[in-house]
Amino acid sequence: MQKSHSLAWRALALGLVFLGGTPAFAGKPLVYTNQGYVEDAQNVSDIDIKDMKAVLELVLGSLPATVKVYPTENYFYFSFYHQGIKYAGNLRFDATERDKGSVHFNYFKDFTNWQRDESGFSAIFGAKDGVILKPAGKLTYDLEFKGKRVQFVLNDLSGVKPPVEAVAKGESYLGPVFDESGIRFFLLFNPEEKIFLYVLDETVPVAEQFNVAASADRISVGIRTGFAFYADRFAKRKILVGVNQANTSINNYLDGPFDQLPDNFMEGDTLRKAILTVSPEMEGKIDRFGNSPDGETRYLIAPYLQYEDEKELGSISACAASAAPPAYYHCFSYIGAEDEGEGADQNADAPDDGAMTDAPEDGATAGPAEDGATDGAPDEGPAADMPQDGTTGDDTPVK
Repeated sequence: MQKSHSLAWRALALGLVFLGGTPAFAGKPLVYTNQGYVEDAQNVSDIDIKDMKAVLELVLGSLPATVKVYPTENYFYFSFYHQGIKYAGNLRFDATERDKGSVHFNYFKDFTNWQRDESGFSAIFGAKDGVILKPAGKLTYDLEFKGKRVQFVLNDLSGVKPPVEAVAKGESYLGPVFDESGIRFFLLFNPEEKIFLYVLDETVPVAEQFNVAASADRISVGIRTGFAFYADRFAKRKILVGVNQANTSINNYLDGPFDQLPDNFMEGDTLRKAILTVSPEMEGKIDRFGNSPDGETRYLIAPYLQYEDEKELGSISACAASAAPPAYYHCFSYIGAEDEGEGADQNADAPDDGAMTDAPEDGATAGPAEDGATDGAPDEGPAADMPQDGTTGDDTPVK
């Protein structure tokens, strides 16, 4: 079991490299070796992979006393190897359930370009399962199971606001987004034009370097993330206009910020009202977070293009080169473009929509449910997607 524990810790360490765009551990970088990878893959694990409580014990036992949850939808991601197979998963401290003592737990075979097994293991754990979750301060929670207690510190971005010059006329600020890629955004909405935008947060050092796109001189593409940003002609900001489809197809950390909405920082009914402005047919079908009443699906926002080849970004540049506001900002929104295939697969193999839902964390459960597994919990595992038009998509795991 030791090698599986070591991999879980290395995955955790990778997630802790950046804090608000600033290195959390200043100085020398972490070094990852092929030796560690090979030894983890070769480890003969004796854990019962269908025993969700055993896997939870493995994960918690691999963590230090305090960890940081960076993504703003409150996912704590992890991975480990079992019998030569990489499993990915997460603990989620859902904004609607964590203060009730419930934590979402999910894991599954990690997606690759050649492996698409969508079965997985998911549960909502609480006191009835011997899993104790208690608040320990502002956005801080203690999780205890079988004598191991870990404190999870959620990412407090409550004071983060966009510069005045980064918000265009008619737009409102919905909240800060910290993506699992380590990139921060401002989520903006224009109710008149019915446009959502993710704008790069440059008030902190950006954990990325960029190349200028060959087909569009105002578009820069991240070397690490593949995120494509357009330098706005009418405001001092960079708009996320593209995410590489190779990443969305395997549902990795670089699949875009659609699944990291600012849950801890949205005021009242602001997000729900924005969604209903775009999709009035969702009236009565979503709560203030965009969740369906049964918690199985979530309406999510992904207005950017999913591109396979960088040349595709040229169409955005061509559209924006001569247009003026407000029509200009429609060049960056692919919501409603599903009929042309321009909005792509936001959640591994979800339907082609420009803005779509987060997959529920519990969805289909491959293992037995005797230890508290609950189907239909929002936001993490093999799951049902709900595009922005309110239809239901395919089941798919989320990271």
